[in-house]
Amino acid sequence: MDFIVDYDPREEERAQQASIFDGLNPAQLEAVQTTEGPLLVLAGAGTGKTRVLTTRLAALIHQGKAFPGQILAVTFTNKAAQEMKVRVSETLGGAPVEGWWLGTFHALAARMLRHHAELVGLSSNFTILDSDDQVRLVKQLMETHNIDPKKYPPKMLAGEISSWKDKAKRPEDLGADEVGDLANGKMLPLYRDYQNRMKALNTCDFGDLLLHIITILKDPKHADILVDYHRRFKYILVDEYQDTNVAQYLWLRLLAKGSNNICCVGDDDQSIYGWRGAEVDNILRFEKDFDDAKIIKLEENYRSTMHILSAANGVISKNNNRLGKELYTNIGEGEKVNLRGLWDGGAEARWVGEEVEALQNKGFKLNQMAVLVRTGFQMREFEERFIQLGLPYRVIGGPRFYERMEVRDALAYLRVVAQSNDDLALERIINTPKRGLGNATIQILYTHARSKGISLYQSILDLTQTDELRPKVKSTLMKLVDDFERWKSLAESDLHHGELAAQILDESGYNDMWKMDKSPEAPGRLENLKEFVSAMDEFESLQQFLEHIALVLENQSNKDGDFITLMTLHGAKGLEFDVAFLPGWEDGLFPSQRSMDENGVKGLEEERRLAYVGITRARQKAYISYVANRRMYGSWVNGLPSRFVDELPEDHINVQTEMGIYSPDQNNHGSNSGRSNHWDSSGFGGKTRQSTPKRGTSMAGFVSGERVFHEKFGGGTVTHAEGQKLDIEFDNAGQKRVMDSFVVKA
Repeated sequence: MDFIVDYDPREEERAQQASIFDGLNPAQLEAVQTTEGPLLVLAGAGTGKTRVLTTRLAALIHQGKAFPGQILAVTFTNKAAQEMKVRVSETLGGAPVEGWWLGTFHALAARMLRHHAELVGLSSNFTILDSDDQVRLVKQLMETHNIDPKKYPPKMLAGEISSWKDKAKRPEDLGADEVGDLANGKMLPLYRDYQNRMKALNTCDFGDLLLHIITILKDPKHADILVDYHRRFKYILVDEYQDTNVAQYLWLRLLAKGSNNICCVGDDDQSIYGWRGAEVDNILRFEKDFDDAKIIKLEENYRSTMHILSAANGVISKNNNRLGKELYTNIGEGEKVNLRGLWDGGAEARWVGEEVEALQNKGFKLNQMAVLVRTGFQMREFEERFIQLGLPYRVIGGPRFYERMEVRDALAYLRVVAQSNDDLALERIINTPKRGLGNATIQILYTHARSKGISLYQSILDLTQTDELRPKVKSTLMKLVDDFERWKSLAESDLHHGELAAQILDESGYNDMWKMDKSPEAPGRLENLKEFVSAMDEFESLQQFLEHIALVLENQSNKDGDFITLMTLHGAKGLEFDVAFLPGWEDGLFPSQRSMDENGVKGLEEERRLAYVGITRARQKAYISYVANRRMYGSWVNGLPSRFVDELPEDHINVQTEMGIYSPDQNNHGSNSGRSNHWDSSGFGGKTRQSTPKRGTSMAGFVSGERVFHEKFGGGTVTHAEGQKLDIEFDNAGQKRVMDSFVVKA
């Protein structure tokens, strides 16, 4: 007998749909299935936000809620967009997904602008300027407006224009109070001429892409265009919402007014890019911006152990401006976070090296270890130590310390002082900083050198005695030679080679070049130069130092193999490692004093978010360290443990300190007894630290409102006392946190 089996295609549909949702936890599933209305998915570190995004996209298509072309999906990088496209296709069983609006803010805005370019005075085939061309155009216009490029570097003014565009401000949108007297009050006319020139050239910079399309979408005369996009996009998805700037936020708000089906995924606790325009307030006010908004928190972490997560939760909970969530995991408790107090930066690097070798012996791979620093100059001591130990390492997000552009430039100056016939070194810095010596001049110098069989330096000496060169060029070269001759004489005198290097960087104008540069990288480059000068103290002579650097630069490893990673905390966002070392947790270094001085509480809270990001990079082991003394910018600085150290919850921390090193208050970390914060100011390598501040002798308690005196910061008023640590509002130095042993009652 034949059996007839009823076939229900809905069963196959339900089975396939169930497979899409397989493995999602309840919060993730809710985030995927909440498709209608505004939704903020507050996704903590390691909670699977990428899976939520891709599953949500796949479900919208699979369930027939939207065709790919009816979905706008915004990412922050092209790599993330491509990865999302591949993963959605895989989730749908390999089916190709084409025709949707998936990409970065700039890519999507450019796609829109191509259709409507004529409305802002452009043609659809407009070109897009890169940052170098932008600076070049600004420089040309500065000449028209008689703005001195030495006083106001073109790169700085181009950055100011980009900043306004990130805030969706056209020239006509800016008030006098927003412009100020920058460039002697000529900044607004410069910006206006810059925009007019861009239209004449039929080109845009990256800031224009969003600015122009926002202008079009907001214009009542073109209301039909906005209506068309509202009709087109049934669903909008945004990744890394906490990193959006004002222009990106406004663009999304305009487009979301149609369907109101906007899903933003982000983490307010990982908003760490305020210095490049990101506005954490965008995510914090989501509920106010969108009526009937829903917030779903992803708090189950699939990366780290409970001790690591609890340490991170304890620190970030001290921020006031946050939506609030608490990570947890089912992985297990794991090991407590190791908190180590050390004598100085050298001891810190040695300790990390020893721990790395011990972990290797236990089977950990270097590829799964990372040293995450607050700022680039910290890397040098770790690089030196790893080279001594023969530990292969890689620097992510930039070159190794001695390979950095500014360090190579400084080395080139020293190489010419040590050996004037070093043509490669001289060619590198002959026009750095800018001296008006172009390729034509250098070609003349080289032609003469080759014809006579002499060095480039000797060629300069010869040609500055003739009329081969233009008077201005000859004068410039004569001054350069005079400088090098003077520096050579100083090198042969009793002047310490570190002091000589500092003098060269000042007198050559190289330091000033970076001080005038207003790019985000400039402060870090100046810090690296100071660290470079400090590194010279460890060597007896300039020649010995240069030989050491040559050996370091020769120590190159293949890209394949097992490497420990060195990178900044900012660069580590989105990555994870079995083992994470977090050195340099001292107030002023981390949190950054500059960030706090420039941005106050807002800056401090962003620094705290950076600490949270750092801790949550670790899967199995996290090591945090601070030092009592750190060599910074040529002098020894007494270190005060970061306020973030005090915020680590005691039940999840294993405290270790060297003898005589300050450790956190026993009430916070009960595992440490017999501690002392009275660091000896001598004995480092048998040398006395002349730059260590002289301490007060008063051990009496201090109370809020009391007047005190500090040898470095002067007079001030205590605003808060916590054990032996005082928050003081200094009359001339602002708010500082210091140890009570460094002040006396006024």
